[in-house]
Amino acid sequence: MTLEATVSIGWINTVIGAAERLSVSADQLLVAAGIPHAACELERWPIDDITRLWHAAERCTGDPGFGLKVGAEFSPMSISGVGFALQSAATLREAIVMVQRFQRLISDGGRFQVVAGNAATWLVYHPRQGRLAFSPHQIEAVLASVVGFGSWVTGTRMQPARVQFSQPRLGPLAGYQTVFNCPVEFEQAFSGILVNNTVLDQPLPQADPQLAQVHERYTTARLAALSINSASVPEIRQWLAARLGPVLPRRAEAADALGISERTLARRLGEQGKTFDGLLDDVRREKALQAVSDSTIALPEIAEALGFAEVSPFYRAFRRWTGMPPVRWRKQGQPLLRPTGPESFS
Repeated sequence: MTLEATVSIGWINTVIGAAERLSVSADQLLVAAGIPHAACELERWPIDDITRLWHAAERCTGDPGFGLKVGAEFSPMSISGVGFALQSAATLREAIVMVQRFQRLISDGGRFQVVAGNAATWLVYHPRQGRLAFSPHQIEAVLASVVGFGSWVTGTRMQPARVQFSQPRLGPLAGYQTVFNCPVEFEQAFSGILVNNTVLDQPLPQADPQLAQVHERYTTARLAALSINSASVPEIRQWLAARLGPVLPRRAEAADALGISERTLARRLGEQGKTFDGLLDDVRREKALQAVSDSTIALPEIAEALGFAEVSPFYRAFRRWTGMPPVRWRKQGQPLLRPTGPESFS
């Protein structure tokens, strides 16, 4: 995992393709979303960018069923190696377990939880949105894509027992019936699909144990390569800057967000010549220099915003950072410092 969720270009292109089929060009969609066309050359987007894309598609198409259309038209081929690995699984249940393992290769903007029962199993979707609230169309697309994937991998139309959403209905009920062909409920406790165990455990027609092992090794290697840059210094700095406040962000929280232990986080930062506490101190310093340069902000207010329990520890830290107390720094009219580059923050 990463501290900030991202999504693969394959899923992004699925959204763009669905908009194009509704006569909204890719250029029109990107302009409406405020995203440069060069972003299409990237392998992954920050989750907030695809959320902007979804909201733009919602406006440009004017189609209340847009999310359902995206999900229904989803092709596992757009997720390359993951799709091949899933196709070789022994059962649909096994394929879903693989989706849980390799979810990040598609998107780490959400996760699936499997809640098994005696006769049926819930596939519950938990979105992991960024600073922007997900478009409800995103949630509908994910659940519709599960049915589309299930139909593709089994060779027959997947028949859920029930589908429910935590959000209100967006379009005519007939649109949901067309996609899911089962009872659909809204404004429930969670979003998910209930599938009979007989459907999940039926052998798949293209199951191939040897081929599945080959695809799984390849997909595991891709996942490892994607994760190698996790806990990078720029990423940790951005995370700290976004969460710095009266209550200081803790190393345990960062490790938990990355899905690694504190020891592993410390080791990865150490390999880059940094420590978590050192990065936190750097971020507090840069925030302090910016804030103190603004004479309209009271120094006690700055101290509290940077997580200092009292003003005196803030004064000591500022003297350590600059060699002078904050009052003198402010009186000397030090320029407002604005970091630049990938590690900058407001």
